[in-house]
Amino acid sequence: MIAPQTSYARTGDVSIAYQIFGEGSVDLAFTPWIGGLEVALEQPRFMAFLERLAGFARVIRHDRRATGLSDRAALLPDLETQVDDLEAVLNATGSASTAMLGTGAGFGVAAMFAAMHPERTSALLLFGAKARSAPSDDYRWGRSESEFRRWLQLVELGWGTEDFAAKFVADNPSVSQDPEFVRWFAKTQRHWVTPGAAAAMLRQSYETDVRDILRTLRVPTLVMAREWRDPDADEYLASIIPGAEFVRLLGSDAMPWAGDFDAIVAEIERFLRVRRMPMAIDTVLATVLFTDMVGSTARVVALKDRKWSELVAEHDRIVRGTLGRFRGREQDHAGDGFLLIFDGPARAIRCACAISDALGRFGIEIRAGVHTGECTLVDGKLRGIAVHIGARLLEIAKPGQVLVSSTVKDLVAGSELAFADQGAHSLKGVPGDWRVFSVERGSWQAQ
Repeated sequence: MIAPQTSYARTGDVSIAYQIFGEGSVDLAFTPWIGGLEVALEQPRFMAFLERLAGFARVIRHDRRATGLSDRAALLPDLETQVDDLEAVLNATGSASTAMLGTGAGFGVAAMFAAMHPERTSALLLFGAKARSAPSDDYRWGRSESEFRRWLQLVELGWGTEDFAAKFVADNPSVSQDPEFVRWFAKTQRHWVTPGAAAAMLRQSYETDVRDILRTLRVPTLVMAREWRDPDADEYLASIIPGAEFVRLLGSDAMPWAGDFDAIVAEIERFLRVRRMPMAIDTVLATVLFTDMVGSTARVVALKDRKWSELVAEHDRIVRGTLGRFRGREQDHAGDGFLLIFDGPARAIRCACAISDALGRFGIEIRAGVHTGECTLVDGKLRGIAVHIGARLLEIAKPGQVLVSSTVKDLVAGSELAFADQGAHSLKGVPGDWRVFSVERGSWQAQ
């Protein structure tokens, strides 16, 4: 098959490189962790894998922002920005209904897209995905921090060399001893990102936890894994995705195009060929931002009605004027408080900080609470526990604080936003204790 042409999709002032491979009846967006649109096609195994997929699908691939043939950026894109870029590519290709194939650490953007845009996602297909990379109190798999730091040192010193590439592909026994494959993989690393960028991307992946997102998925999902170490981690991931099907395949190669990739392609095709009743989309993943003015009662008394009304009007004008810059929308407004809705947590945080800064110039201080979760659509408005959690975060916020849940913090890894741990809190009416973080105010302006 002739190598596809590389094209570009625009998102803001950034160009994202993409290719379309094949003319099948199903649109399939393929998001592996490592990219390199054109150099990847030099590997016969990878090319053969794409050709098999193209037998029934129109395969859409892209180089994420700051990598490969896409525009470089001062900052690596967080998960939210990666979803925006993928959406721009799908818009450019005319794909209205797309199956998402996420492999390895690249599965996060596929899962996040499916959660944010279930109406555009026909299926979610995962291979080699891990719910998170770092062990925690409620997750026993992954590399410890010390192990991860040693791995990062190897990346920074050896990225793009054949010696390091050989270490990277060691988990792929069918190709680990193939010098041509190792040589190609080293070249792919060099063409994709620099050693520093590779280390930053690995750190971003290590700090990201998408489990709360996986629990909100409402699209047909297939989780595929081979016979590698920590098999329980694969089964755990599948268990937290509502209605997910889990398939264990023979072999232990970590790359889907290594080993018996025909078995993977066959499972993907089988899953996509099944005719399913459309899933009712009455829930949506959203980020809620609650704000209110600090000390409003005392201000009412001090200013009297007319001046207070003028102050509130200025407050409301600034909030609404700032909202549009961050792609948010107003859901409710009562007195001096707002409930604002966003499709991504980083935008909500930056909006909250921008509102606070703008109001501060008029001597108005606010507090804010931000949470991301599954919301129910009722008469066009969002309801549910996620909204309730956002409101409770607002209640415990101190003057000038923007408080976020651990879910939000875990989803904006790599965004350069900084947080201070405020400890575990019991939120009224919400089961369990919740880890809460405050936004370090200087960090959002670096964006």
